[in-house]
Amino acid sequence: MELDIKKIKDQALKEIEGIKNSEEWEQIKNKYFSRKSGELAKLLKDLKDVSEDLRPKVGALANQVKTEIESALDIKLSSLKNNGSALERDFIDVTLNVEKYKLGHLHPVTQIAMELEDIFKSMGFMILDGPELESDYYNFEALNIPTWHPARDTQDTFYIDAKDKLLLRTHTSPVQVRAMQKYGAPLRCVVPGRVFRNEATDASHEHTFYQLEGLMIDKDISITNLIAVMKELLSGIFKEEVNVRLRPGYFPFVEPAFELDIQCLICGGKGCPVCKQSGWVELMPCGLVHPSVLKYGGIDPKKYSGFAFGLGLTRLVMMKYKIDDIRLLQGGDLRFLNQF
Repeated sequence: MELDIKKIKDQALKEIEGIKNSEEWEQIKNKYFSRKSGELAKLLKDLKDVSEDLRPKVGALANQVKTEIESALDIKLSSLKNNGSALERDFIDVTLNVEKYKLGHLHPVTQIAMELEDIFKSMGFMILDGPELESDYYNFEALNIPTWHPARDTQDTFYIDAKDKLLLRTHTSPVQVRAMQKYGAPLRCVVPGRVFRNEATDASHEHTFYQLEGLMIDKDISITNLIAVMKELLSGIFKEEVNVRLRPGYFPFVEPAFELDIQCLICGGKGCPVCKQSGWVELMPCGLVHPSVLKYGGIDPKKYSGFAFGLGLTRLVMMKYKIDDIRLLQGGDLRFLNQF
């Protein structure tokens, strides 16, 4: 036992002499003085196995060695400080002001989309998604818009593959048919997502923007159900009373069809570039689902009816935050985005 103690002492003093920086100093200190795995701690645990007559002598030797190693470590630490070596270089002044990491945050369109999802989930609607690269069938044909139909002229888009008839979807409505085919009736769902149009850009038009499609199918669904859901939606998202109006409209996938407009929240109805000086902003087309669309979705229009609407998410964001140019939302200007 005495030989083991002296051996540890010689080894420790030799290692302390070779210390070159604060990191090595810390490692050697832990090696010998760690409470659980330190070399000296292990030796002191073995004292119980030493005979009673030798135990005082061995214990005194262990304490002496411990003191010598501690003294050697203190001297080495002082030497490192005086030499201005690694200990000084490793020093960190925690009082210094440092630049904080700039964390990102959700885009305003994403924030509003999540708010809308929560509102619709509270009303029992599913949140669905669909492909942005869509087929001509789901984007047009299954929505009662055949190739010869003039309504296609209002939704010019970007065609990717003429042979397979693939295109960038012009609206989130294709998910209507996909949802009906998958889930059948009754059905309640909303579909937020990105859509594309080949058109000139200005303060209220973009080639890439966001929509939220809504669909409810059940027995005896009427316009009354549509209006009730729209009122719940608008009061939930704007947190204030919003003036709305319904205008007769035409959309091949709903009959009867309406345009739901809200009074421009940017100018208060006085007229501005966003509302094209009319005082009103077209927010969503809506109406009762056309019987042909129900058939494409595999649902019997004699048993079920429903309503659908397409909400302009991007325009809704503009109204909520009073943004006067739609191009700011896709421009990537951090001075603009950091406001939200």
